[in-house]
Amino acid sequence: MIKKITTPLTSQVARSLRAGDQVLISGTIYTGRDAAHRRLVEMLDRQEPLPFDVTDAIIYYVGPTPTPPGAVFGSGGPTTSGRMDAYAPRLLALGLRGMIGKGYRSSQVVEAMKANDGVYFGAIGGAGAVIGASVKKCEIIAFEDLGPEAIRRLEVEDFPAVVVIDHEGNNLYEQGRQAYLDSLAK
Repeated sequence: MIKKITTPLTSQVARSLRAGDQVLISGTIYTGRDAAHRRLVEMLDRQEPLPFDVTDAIIYYVGPTPTPPGAVFGSGGPTTSGRMDAYAPRLLALGLRGMIGKGYRSSQVVEAMKANDGVYFGAIGGAGAVIGASVKKCEIIAFEDLGPEAIRRLEVEDFPAVVVIDHEGNNLYEQGRQAYLDSLAK
């Protein structure tokens, strides 16, 4: 069964999601990769306000391709999430609720997710055009000089993702690997 969720991603909704759940996300999400995350943490270090409220927000780790004529958004496949691991715990502590990317997360990020009801969603690498089609509106809101790594506010409809790590730390990558190993043992 596919679950439809709408942002903001509240703690209550995040706690209802389980590793392996397929979701379609609608509402506002933000984009940002490592350069933007580094700047966000530097702003926090200087006690400056962030360019958007991270409370109950979802950040998609993406650097989209240039937007084709007549389109709202270019192709937008996920970036490897480990590049944001140095910054994610700090943002989770401020109320960031969801992250979308691909690949493994560090134990520090998983612990921060467990402490703050965070959820890590996986998006399908290689399906950037399909993902891009779910974007209905796109606006750069910070760090325009970073080009594709600028922070964008996206309005999405039925953005496809899978819960990879839930708020309890259950990890679909680990569960899948174990299921495979168990099948070999039989």
